[in-house]
Amino acid sequence: MTLVSTAPARRAATTRPPEQARSRRHGPWIWLFLLPTIVLFGAYTVWPALASIWYSFLSWSGYGPERPFAGWANYQLAFSDPLFWKSIGVTLLIIVVTVPLRVLLALVLAIFLNDPRLPFARVLRTAFFVPVVATTAIIGIVMNFVLDPAGGPVNHVLGNLGIGPVDFLGDSSAALWTVMGVHFWKWLGLTLMYWLAALQTIPNDVQEAARVDGATARQRFTHITLPMLAPFVAIITMLTIVETMQIFDLVQTMTGGGPFFSTLVTEVYIYQQAFETAKPEYGYASAVGVLLGVLTLVVVGAAAIVSRLIGRKGAVQ
Repeated sequence: MTLVSTAPARRAATTRPPEQARSRRHGPWIWLFLLPTIVLFGAYTVWPALASIWYSFLSWSGYGPERPFAGWANYQLAFSDPLFWKSIGVTLLIIVVTVPLRVLLALVLAIFLNDPRLPFARVLRTAFFVPVVATTAIIGIVMNFVLDPAGGPVNHVLGNLGIGPVDFLGDSSAALWTVMGVHFWKWLGLTLMYWLAALQTIPNDVQEAARVDGATARQRFTHITLPMLAPFVAIITMLTIVETMQIFDLVQTMTGGGPFFSTLVTEVYIYQQAFETAKPEYGYASAVGVLLGVLTLVVVGAAAIVSRLIGRKGAVQ
């Protein structure tokens, strides 16, 4: 009886696919190596997000033990708060102005720098990428000195040209555009790296075959390069939007949301409500943070749909 009952199990073990056996053998090790990432992601991303949602329903200053449940009161207050809508408008304006320019200019630069005949291509790539690795807060502090209307080098040059002085960060009509310019310069190199990586996926054989067939540089660009880059439009646009919405450290160090709330992005407004006001409103700041998260999902989703449609149209062409 024993021999008859164990024979099928032995045959099943000997005929088991090697991939399945390898997966069962490596499975615990995979989870062991993933464990630090899972723990850190849960502690610093998932838990703060869930805690913010809970705090948004509390009337809590962030310091006392009393945390009365407020229901939807913080959200109702946000929808009737003009400064909240002002911060949303500034954030969306920065996205609308800088993201298309950054994506398009980075694409042009990537095509230019990807040419193997270009001398010093690696030096130029490094020059564009250096601002990316610099600390944003330090760049913001340095820019305060560079753009200072009294003794900054920019205004010194403008003075020699008979212009100015210009108060780039103290004038409400110029501060937002100045912050957008610095943010654009700092992060252009990152989008450039995205496009350079995408260009590496285009086989050189295809370009060489088109060149042998007599295709001009313009024809190769419009009929080979652009259609093969189309699938990357959506992901690069989404990454650029998310990076643009994380502009807190630059705005906080350059203007602090001023002057006259002209550079008040939503992240800075959340910080002010939670930590800088005389009466901190941690629950209200959490509600605004949740609304900003929802806005981020909506903007990124809309951009993904539009970019996918553009990319599909480009691929068909």
